[in-house]
Amino acid sequence: MSQLYLVVEDVTQWGDGFPDGSVISFDTYLNEYPKKGEKKTRVINLCNTDRYLSKGYYCSLLAEARGHKVLPSVNTLTDLASQQIYLLQIHELLHSLDKNLCNGLDDTFSFEVSFGKTDRTDLKQLSRKLFERFPCPLLKVTLQRGDGWQIKDLKVGQVSELSVDGLSLFQKTLIDFTQSAWRNPKHRKASRWDMAILVNKEEQLPPSDLKALKKMEKAASKLGIHAEIIGPNDYAKLGEFDALFIRETTAIDHHTYRFSRKAQLEGLVVIDDPTSILRCCNKVFLQDAFTYSHVPTPKTKIVSQSGESTIDELEEMFEYPIVLKIPNGSFSIGVSKVENRASLTSALQSMLLQSDLVIAQEFLYTDYDWRIGVLNNHPLYACRYYMADGHWQIYDHGDGGVESGASETLPTYEVPKVVLDAALKAARIIGDGLYGIDIKQKGNKAYVIEVNDNPSLESGVEDLFLGDELYMQIMSEFARRLELRGR
Repeated sequence: MSQLYLVVEDVTQWGDGFPDGSVISFDTYLNEYPKKGEKKTRVINLCNTDRYLSKGYYCSLLAEARGHKVLPSVNTLTDLASQQIYLLQIHELLHSLDKNLCNGLDDTFSFEVSFGKTDRTDLKQLSRKLFERFPCPLLKVTLQRGDGWQIKDLKVGQVSELSVDGLSLFQKTLIDFTQSAWRNPKHRKASRWDMAILVNKEEQLPPSDLKALKKMEKAASKLGIHAEIIGPNDYAKLGEFDALFIRETTAIDHHTYRFSRKAQLEGLVVIDDPTSILRCCNKVFLQDAFTYSHVPTPKTKIVSQSGESTIDELEEMFEYPIVLKIPNGSFSIGVSKVENRASLTSALQSMLLQSDLVIAQEFLYTDYDWRIGVLNNHPLYACRYYMADGHWQIYDHGDGGVESGASETLPTYEVPKVVLDAALKAARIIGDGLYGIDIKQKGNKAYVIEVNDNPSLESGVEDLFLGDELYMQIMSEFARRLELRGR
């Protein structure tokens, strides 16, 4: 684990609750750090940053020059110094402000956000999102009421300007935020690297179950990687880690993509990388890329209208039933099978309200779909996923919940060559990450349905043949990339 320091302008203002030696002055940090033998250092900069080239600005600048992870970063300070820049990053938050705020507030008022938290219940969600966008120990926010609530001003808060109650809240949130770093068990073996595994406990269909996550942590430990489970609210903690493994269903307009992109910018080894998420989360990209690269797929057409001429064209191209897909659907959500012209027209009109483009595809019925797991363009595992009982898809999203079909796991050398070749060809289009390629096989022909950038890794399913070796191979790839990063 890394060594954490709080850099302040006056150490006498900081009393109990902090480990000895963890609170240091700016002058001490300037003159005595980095120290020999301290490989990983984290800095929380609590100096005043009220002006450019202040001690607070230099603290973050020096930390980055020394290879220390610092909060706030120079980029965050620069963004918050420009209203034009920070308003671009919070534009979508402004639409929900009037829903988050209660009546009885002044037309203009200010409040502080301490590590994403505030004492105002109606502003908790906004505070957390602002901290995610601008990871900074203390933010000062000014709201103004017009036609709706607007953010009039957003800047780095100064600890020296806090009231007694405000300082008490800030110190509490500071201790809460840093507790995991200071709770460093002496019995735990020192690790070469730290990995964050992003998991959402609220997710209905998570890609990995708890038992599989434990196996990942164990495999990582054997390779000198300390793995720690983090959640959607831990965005600001990414700087503590060397690697990020996303084990939550990804989407582009979603915190998973923001985690991935931030990790990439921070220099972490990350799976799923943001490029893979962008490519895999949109079936329009996949279909166009597959066509260009001659990857075998079912007969497909991308449509943008639902008029009579479009319906005529689809009926001429396909036989019923026809499969319609929303480009960003997952786990069989956003997919419809239509049996006639009326249902085709209705489904297409409904989907075009959600997306300007819809994918129409020929229906290929099979008892099961192949799922080939590929890591760094090498086959990792192979599964057959059978259709849910009485349904044409693997997942059946009924009124009583979600049901799925049975599965069968087998060694990759038993997979038909035509299936394996199609999977590897599709994976190479996306990148060198961890992918699950869904394939339908008809006789001696294979058809790629889609590529999943965040494939399921569940205990007793995907690891049924390889066992713990599955997780060792994944963590070995992380270790390989971490080694290369350090050279």
